[in-house]
Amino acid sequence: MVEVVNWVKVAACIAAGLCMGIGSIGPALGQGFVGGKACESIGKRPESAGLITRTMVVALAFVESSAIYSLLVALVLMFIIAR
Repeated sequence: MVEVVNWVKVAACIAAGLCMGIGSIGPALGQGFVGGKACESIGKRPESAGLITRTMVVALAFVESSAIYSLLVALVLMFIIAR
């Protein structure tokens, strides 16, 4: 029985690592894409820089929320190990 518990802890550690690894790839790509397009837009229309920047910050907040969700899942998996 103790051996099964150890395997569950190992699986939870691996799952937490995969969760953060895979769960942070999408937001990183999304943030880079949003930032790049915002810079491109400001370069084309510098007079709208304030509006573009505000919209970019809101978009980055939405993108970052998915990374936070993966962090929460990884933390829950790590708390399984602590028990």
